[in-house]
Amino acid sequence: MQTRREFLLAAAAVAATGNLIGQETAPEPIIDIHQHTNYSGRTNAQLIAHQKAMGVTHTILLPAGRLYGLDAQCGGNQSVVDLAKEHPGQYWYFANEITDHAEAVAEISKYLKLGAIGIGEQKFKVACDSAELHRVAEVAKEFRGPVLLHFMHNQYNTGIENFHKTLEKFPTVNFIGHAQTWWGNVDKNHEQKAMYPKGPVTRGGLTDKLLSDYPNMYGDLSAGSGLNFLNRDEEHTRWFVDKHQDKLLFGSDCNDVFGRGPGCQGTNTIAAIRRYCPNKKAERKILFENAKRLLKIG
Repeated sequence: MQTRREFLLAAAAVAATGNLIGQETAPEPIIDIHQHTNYSGRTNAQLIAHQKAMGVTHTILLPAGRLYGLDAQCGGNQSVVDLAKEHPGQYWYFANEITDHAEAVAEISKYLKLGAIGIGEQKFKVACDSAELHRVAEVAKEFRGPVLLHFMHNQYNTGIENFHKTLEKFPTVNFIGHAQTWWGNVDKNHEQKAMYPKGPVTRGGLTDKLLSDYPNMYGDLSAGSGLNFLNRDEEHTRWFVDKHQDKLLFGSDCNDVFGRGPGCQGTNTIAAIRRYCPNKKAERKILFENAKRLLKIG
């Protein structure tokens, strides 16, 4: 028969094994800083399933303004508030409005007061150093939240070569760069009309300079543009990710309903980050810690 001492030792071993198994199987937290409600008609239930399938534990919802739906039928401010309230501790949200709309300041301020933790996605037809964008930046300064910008040549937040003026005017406001013209400009020789450029990258592009020279500038790796950058030139990517590992943030910005497989942009971006990061510490920064620090969530 088993003695009491043997029984207690066996029970302790089982408990320890259980704890180790739990530690081994617990998913590492991932913050996705770029998702949308009603993205191309996707339902909330499909979005939630998508994020779980990707392994995302914290999701930031970016609303549209009152018009345009960010060119993807995305839901507005109230839609992201409602979803985040249903899933506290898993979903957070930004506030947004058309940059040059007369009620932009009032609308954005309203939702920041309700609990929004940033502004964006700003994807509207203004210059990135315009008085209208500066008016939005003043709101971000007041509420101490970041502004996420979609840079697209001759379309949205135009004139990226002048964005340093905005960064210098608002040194206490954090800005997050995103989209085709932001990631195209990793290349010093980038042709601004090219949306998804291919081939080798020459170091020292405008994106590198903005991230290097301005403490309040960050980069959102989401969308086809971010994935294109990651996979375009492996040697350059490894150098760039290593250099800017404290400034890069994972986002998915994908509208599929699967959250896995070759058709899921977000899953492919996570895999690319893991592939090109110099070490585990850098990977955890980009997938979780940088966003946690910037957005003050956990």
